Amino acid sequence: MKVLVPVKRVVDFNVKVRVKSDGTGVDIANVKMSMNPFDEIAVEEAVRLKEKGAVTEVIAVSCGITQCQETLRTAMAIGADRAILVETSEELQPLAVAKLLKALIDKEQPGLVILGKQAIDDDNNQTGQMLAALAGLPQATFASKVEIVDGHANVTREVDGGLETLKVKLPAVITTDLRLNEPRYVTLPNIMKAKKKTLDVLKPADLGVDVASRIKVLKVSEPPKRSAGIKVPDVATLVSKLKNDAKVI
Repeated sequence: MKVLVPVKRVVDFNVKVRVKSDGTGVDIANVKMSMNPFDEIAVEEAVRLKEKGAVTEVIAVSCGITQCQETLRTAMAIGADRAILVETSEELQPLAVAKLLKALIDKEQPGLVILGKQAIDDDNNQTGQMLAALAGLPQATFASKVEIVDGHANVTREVDGGLETLKVKLPAVITTDLRLNEPRYVTLPNIMKAKKKTLDVLKPADLGVDVASRIKVLKVSEPPKRSAGIKVPDVATLVSKLKNDAKVI
């Protein structure tokens, strides 16, 4: 069984992001980029399923600019067998990425698609759900445990009230949560091996997908700085300030 693992190149989670002076977006010039942490968990889980014998091939996929090849090489260093880059300079929105992944599903016919529940740059949490809808596949989101048994995936997922277990028929789409696993440390020998693995480059036109933006960002701004707290002498003053100043009661 093949597993398709989409991965995204994002600003490293340790970097403090800055907004451009003209408010058009986030400044990524000379900023360290890395694989989205949730996607790294997805790659790790796919590799673990392969090590258990439930999966035969792990295919990493990324959509974006040429530098996304570095992210794919990282995925192959973790253990992915090969990679596909859908190269485009367009700013990709979740629907466009979902359409590209749907085309790759039609092409590769994987038994499972596993991806991060969201990217840490835009926090949309949309691609996995949109992909499942477009491909007509069952889905299980926010997975904290995944087991493959007799053509089904038993997925434990985190919900507001605790844990919920779903049984979905394969092929299916699964999105990963933080508590699913802890990705392994990438060793130098595996980084060298990854350089020799196959990385195919396609264009959106090769897949017959229109990736034009449907949403326009009007302005990006930093959140307002928090003002210093104050001490109040008694409960009556506290209630008065909450009611008259903060207007929260």
